[in-house]
Amino acid sequence: MRIGVGLPTRSSDTTAAGVIEWAVRADRGPFASVAVTDRVVQDALEPLTVLAAVAAATARVRLVTSIVLAPARETTLLARQAATLDAVSGGRLTLGVGIGIREDDYTATGQRFRRRGRRLDAQLPELRRIWSAADGEGRIGSRPHRSGGPELLIGGYVGAVARRIAAWGDGFMAPGGGDPASMKMLWSEIQSAWSANGREGRPRWVGATYFALGPNADAAATAYIAANYAFDGALAERRRRSIPTTAEAVRGAIARQAELGADELILRPCTADLEHLERLAELVSAVSR
Repeated sequence: MRIGVGLPTRSSDTTAAGVIEWAVRADRGPFASVAVTDRVVQDALEPLTVLAAVAAATARVRLVTSIVLAPARETTLLARQAATLDAVSGGRLTLGVGIGIREDDYTATGQRFRRRGRRLDAQLPELRRIWSAADGEGRIGSRPHRSGGPELLIGGYVGAVARRIAAWGDGFMAPGGGDPASMKMLWSEIQSAWSANGREGRPRWVGATYFALGPNADAAATAYIAANYAFDGALAERRRRSIPTTAEAVRGAIARQAELGADELILRPCTADLEHLERLAELVSAVSR
């Protein structure tokens, strides 16, 4: 199983220079990817803009959105941005999309929160159409590096995810981990829908969890969850309990994802402190030996 690392685009101690330095160090190894998350109503760096800067500063790691709130964005612009990122990065983009759970993100962008699933259902074929258009067929934007568009992973925890992946996606983005039993059940539905739709091979599964390491790990995890999940106390408590804050706990999280069958696990930081990245790099290097 590959290991990716999140970029600290939503931490209170984030700086633009710090995010680029984080990505450059991750590009040295042992990480397979760097990933960004998406929020609208928050003091957070915009994910696709960050990945454009990271693409220029790195050479090896894949660039992952885990996830972008596609229904909160204009579809044609999202398609153009993704195609351009894929092209300028030499095909390193993995576009993970989902619908999110915060109503204020949709209010701020003028979209209807309770229709976000139906909006995503309309966006997915349109993204594929734009990316796949031949010259002379009303091409919109640049050609992506990969024929048919960048790798497209679809996230969420409802049954509609299986249908969406089978029809339009390349795999599953489990943006917050989820209960193992529920994840196994949903993964089985995804594989069944994939086969029933006549798709060859198997879909890819990318999981994610937060992490914090070092002397201030517990404080960093607590502060991050308080800043990002205060809107739902019960969810915040579940998120906080699930965050590994020791080397042993991180190794356990990696092992559990591997046992579930994930192809890749993204470990998202709770702070921009580079010490946490260096500690994680040492741990992942040891696990990979």
